[in-house]
Amino acid sequence: MLNKIHRILGRWFNKSTKTNNEPLNKVSLIVIILIDIFILFNVFRGLDDISLWYLSPYQAYPCYEQWNYYHNQIAKEKDYEIVSNSLLDDNFKQTYQQVQAGHLGRVPQICLNYKNYQDKIKNVENQQSVKTIAQKDRVIQNLESRNREIHTQYDSTLLEKIAGQKQEQSINSVSAAKAKQELEQNKQEIYTLEEEVSHLKSQLVTKPESQKFLALLKDESQFSELEKGYHQASFWYPSIQIAFELLFLLPLIFIALLVHKFSQSRGYGLLSLISWHLLVIFLIPLVLKVFEFFQIGAVFEYILNFISNLLGGLLFLVSYVYILIIPLVGFGIIQFFQKIVFNKKGQVVSRVQKTRCINCAKKIRPQDIYCPHCGDGQFFECHNCHHLTYKFLPYCRDCGHLQDVNNLMSKHSNNRPNSSNQA
Repeated sequence: MLNKIHRILGRWFNKSTKTNNEPLNKVSLIVIILIDIFILFNVFRGLDDISLWYLSPYQAYPCYEQWNYYHNQIAKEKDYEIVSNSLLDDNFKQTYQQVQAGHLGRVPQICLNYKNYQDKIKNVENQQSVKTIAQKDRVIQNLESRNREIHTQYDSTLLEKIAGQKQEQSINSVSAAKAKQELEQNKQEIYTLEEEVSHLKSQLVTKPESQKFLALLKDESQFSELEKGYHQASFWYPSIQIAFELLFLLPLIFIALLVHKFSQSRGYGLLSLISWHLLVIFLIPLVLKVFEFFQIGAVFEYILNFISNLLGGLLFLVSYVYILIIPLVGFGIIQFFQKIVFNKKGQVVSRVQKTRCINCAKKIRPQDIYCPHCGDGQFFECHNCHHLTYKFLPYCRDCGHLQDVNNLMSKHSNNRPNSSNQA
C-alpha cells in the first residue's frame, strides 16, 4: 500500500515538474507557481461571489428578525417599540424587491405585506410624534438626573444643619428649603411630561395604520408560516451555496481535463503541463467543498436531527457516524475512478486503436516495440503461442488465447519507468 502511494505521489510530482520528460528550469518553475497562486486566488474569489448569488435566509425573509423579536417580547410597551423602530429604522428605506436584484430567489409575499403595512405607518406626522416623544424622554432624564444631584446636596445640608454649621460655611450651593422646593417642581414637571409621552404613545399606537400593522404581527398563522419558511431556508441554504460552488468548479475541471487529454495525445508538452496544474488547482477547492457539504449541508442536518430524535442529547455520536460513513464514501469514490474514469483496460483499447503508446498516449508507429517517447514496451509474449501481442488486451492477436491481463498489469505497475506523461 505504501509503495503504491509512493508511486502515485512520484507520478504526480513528475507530471507537475516536467514537460516532454524534460525537467523545468528554476525560472519556469517559479512562473508556474505564481500562475498557480494567481488562479487559485481567483477560483476562491469566484466561489465566494457565486455562493452569494442565491438569497440568504436573512435576505429572503427580511421581516423575520423584527417579527420574531416582537413575538418573544413581554414588555408592556412592545407595540409602541415595534412601531417606533419601524419609523426610525434606516434599513427600510429600500423596498424588499430591490433585495432580489442580481440574486436568485425571491422575497415571499408575507414579507412584502409586512413592508406595505410598515410603509403606511412611515408618514411625516408619525415620525414627528416619535421625535417629540424622544425629546420629552431626554428632558425627563435630565430632570431625574438633576433630582438625584439635589437629593445628594439636600441630605448633606441636613447633616450640616444638625451639626450646627453656619450657612455661609456650607459646601452646597443651595439651602435645604430651596432644594426641597426645586425637587417638588421637577417632580411635577416629570409627571406632566410622562403623561404627555404616554398620551403620544397611545395616540401613535391606536392610529388605523398602526393597528393594521400590529394586527398582522399578532396573527399567529402568518407568523407560523413565516417561521416555517425561514427555518426551511436556513436548512437548505448551505447546501444551495455548495451546489452553486460546484456548478462553478465542475466546468473548469471538465475543460482542464479535456485540454490535458488533448495535449497529451498531440504531444504538446507545455500545454499538457499547464492544464495538469489547472486540473490540480480546480480539484483542491472541489475536495474542500465536498467535505464542507458533509459538515454543514443537508446531509449533516439530517444525521444530526435523526440522532437527536433517537438518542436525545448524545450528539457526540454524530462523530461516530461520520467516522463510519466518510471512509465508505471515500472507498466508493476511489472505486468509481479506478473502475470507470481511469480504467486502464479502456484506455489501452482506445490507444491501440489510434496507434498510440499504451503508457504515455503519444503517437507511435505500428511496428514500434518500445515507445520512443517514454521507453515503455508495447507488447508481451503470449504464453500459448509465444508470439508478441498487445499488453493489457484480453486476447492474443495471433492465436486468440485468453491472457492473464490482471497479473500482467500488476507486474507492469511495479516495474514501469517514471514518466511525466503517464495517464
